[in-house]
Amino acid sequence: MNDRVQLTYGFDAYCGWCYGFGPALHEFAEQNADRIDLQVLSGGLFTGPRAQPIGDFPHIPGANDRIATLTGVTFGDDYQQVLTDGTRVMDSTDAATGLVALRRQAPERQLEFAGALQRAWYVDGRDLSDAEVYRDLAAELGLDPDAVVAAYLDPASRAEAEREFRELRQLGVDSYPTLLLHTDRGAVRLGGPVSSAATLTEALDQYLAVRA
Repeated sequence: MNDRVQLTYGFDAYCGWCYGFGPALHEFAEQNADRIDLQVLSGGLFTGPRAQPIGDFPHIPGANDRIATLTGVTFGDDYQQVLTDGTRVMDSTDAATGLVALRRQAPERQLEFAGALQRAWYVDGRDLSDAEVYRDLAAELGLDPDAVVAAYLDPASRAEAEREFRELRQLGVDSYPTLLLHTDRGAVRLGGPVSSAATLTEALDQYLAVRA
């Protein structure tokens, strides 16, 4: 019997609140690695008609200021330049496909890969619709760059990303970041976007105490 707790992290590579939540979630995952299994699913914030230039979303600079204040993350100068320019299209399907491509080689590192995507965007201002970005990330992460690019360009990877969007909707997720804990009675939300690692661990402890 597997006694490990099953968690699902609903995130989007272009979600600033996910970027802010990332350090706490990574710390929580490391501290509880012996008792949780965590899967990362992309949510698809900017897909279809919402895949638009970043300048079309005037709330983003103010939201970023709030995220930085509440979580302590830093938005890089290269990203700030992309934000100022305003023409870069955010396409969540492309970014989600990139995560699928990275994950194919090392599924157990999927949370690390999600963080790498967000740093590529929010620190380095890189285009998550550019296959060469995934080549570079693969090299940095110790993966096979050619295999990652091939996986990114494979239509099956895009189809898998779109299935993730549907799976999160079926779980009732409509905002990001969302961390779900799977119980016998269904999935329940664990913490919120400004939760600390300690708060998340405390919530997990409470669940396990009740389950026991």
